[in-house]
Amino acid sequence: MYKRIVKPLMFLLSPERAHYFAMALLVAVVKIPGVAFLMRKRTQTKNSEVRVAGISFPNCVGLAAGFDKDARWVDELSCLGFGHIEVGTLTPKAQPGNDKPRLFRLPKDEGLINRMGFNNGGVDAAAHRLRSRKSNVVIGGNIGKNKITPNEDALSDYMYCLNALHDCVNYFVVNVSSPNTPGLRDLQEKEPLKKILVALQEQNALFPIPRPIFLKIAPDLNTSQLDDIIEIVVESKIAGVIATNTTIARNGLRTPVQEVDEIGAGGLSGKPVFEKSNVVIQYLIEKSGNAFPVIGVGGIHSAEDAGHKKALGCDLVQLYSGFIYEGPGLIRRIANGE
Repeated sequence: MYKRIVKPLMFLLSPERAHYFAMALLVAVVKIPGVAFLMRKRTQTKNSEVRVAGISFPNCVGLAAGFDKDARWVDELSCLGFGHIEVGTLTPKAQPGNDKPRLFRLPKDEGLINRMGFNNGGVDAAAHRLRSRKSNVVIGGNIGKNKITPNEDALSDYMYCLNALHDCVNYFVVNVSSPNTPGLRDLQEKEPLKKILVALQEQNALFPIPRPIFLKIAPDLNTSQLDDIIEIVVESKIAGVIATNTTIARNGLRTPVQEVDEIGAGGLSGKPVFEKSNVVIQYLIEKSGNAFPVIGVGGIHSAEDAGHKKALGCDLVQLYSGFIYEGPGLIRRIANGE
């Protein structure tokens, strides 16, 4: 039904408008007595619990950051069968993000281009919502810096978010890989990244129950940079890596070049990033000797796609564009290996 009816109707709307309309519809449906129970029963997966970084995930499929930026729909999205939901990217202060339009579909490639720019209502508001949630789905807190914060002060933003969310998430993700905040990817370089991760780990250790911290990286890093990532992850003893974020590359697309050029800057996700993310995943796991968990993201549109990432060594995978193009049934198919 999703691909025959829901998706064509949603694709008549602009991508960002369709996103909020779909979520408003989900909220309304879940409020109907008994519907949430039936949805959970329908989306129930096989007993396929996965343990990563000390956390028990009910299944291997998560919702990637960027979909529920402000932790507004955690309870409703949990009814669809996700084993974990990553909220954010959250920043200390609320910010509007980049000018609209800032989200674009590439149907011929089953991809998306976004230049959202960390639009969110601030970490404190999200933390308040998370403390009042009803579902017990595993929650990841994806954290970043405000656009106006210079890179030399970025640590203070990440530290603020870590402290604000610590009691209401199960794990953290340090996002230094979005292409839509000017200069952010510079923080992936060895020295600034090591400084941030070591400091966050030290702060994390002061809490009664430290939370696993993951690092989310871009698919556009070269092998030398990936070697640095491996070294830093091992030295800082963070939990692992989420690979990967969106790409700034545009090669090999079926969408006409003129159309892509008219869209302009932004991160490309969906099927076009599948192989790029796989290359990064394989390199990290093989070069490190499987020294830390890698969560696979990028271009997963089928159980076969997810299986490929798992075959490379990923115990967990995350969806975003594939969820939009394939619908919620994709979650169950991947979790059950169908």
